[in-house]
Amino acid sequence: MSVCLYAGVFVSLAMLLAWALQRAAGNAGWIDVVWTFSTGLALAAVALAAPGAFWRHALLATLIMAWAARLGGHIAWRVASGPEDTRYAMMRAAAGPAFQGQMLKLISGQGPVSGLLAVSVYLAAAQPVAALRGADIAGACVLALALAGEALADHQLRVWRTRPGTEGGICETGLWSLCRHPNYLCEALAWLAYPLIALEPARPVTWLSFIAPVLMFLVLRYLTGVPPLETAMRARRGAVYDAYVARTNAMWPRWPK
Repeated sequence: MSVCLYAGVFVSLAMLLAWALQRAAGNAGWIDVVWTFSTGLALAAVALAAPGAFWRHALLATLIMAWAARLGGHIAWRVASGPEDTRYAMMRAAAGPAFQGQMLKLISGQGPVSGLLAVSVYLAAAQPVAALRGADIAGACVLALALAGEALADHQLRVWRTRPGTEGGICETGLWSLCRHPNYLCEALAWLAYPLIALEPARPVTWLSFIAPVLMFLVLRYLTGVPPLETAMRARRGAVYDAYVARTNAMWPRWPK
């Protein structure tokens, strides 16, 4: 399990480089890009280093790198081709000269988060049953469906933005009509793949595999995801966004009121 600590240290070092990169580029969004790719590499290495069947290690490493490639590629394209993420732009405007110090505090927690995510991956990779099980297939399917849902949500938002007359409005088409942050929901659901593969109720340690989905949900819903994004949206959209909030859940899907 010490390999999970190494994963956290690796990502922490990568985030120091990310801080220097975003400072030079003048766009804090590069922090998210570096975190995603460095976490993907670290967790894939954890999967390959765990005891157990090599085919399961290879499967988990492939799933992790697929996650990193999809999410990291999407964020990198957005950062390289557009303005700074509104969350960081508002933080920069509010903090002024203290912005870079605040960014250092922000990235200081990202390595430990990756280390905790690594625990779930390690437990899944160390599953002692060598044969292919239904749980392995279910875990792979959950991650694949979550990535597909996240990609669909991003695509629907991108298409909506190209339509005339949408300036100042809110995307409420497709998955965005069911909850305000379907991309965050799918991101949290993707991490359920590892408990599905790891969990054996008779082995108490495997319950720790739920660290990843619970942690990602809490981070996205209450820390770096929904709160700063919705603060930015309210500042830009005002009453229009308040009305959207009143009729649509944050991350729990339901038919709109």
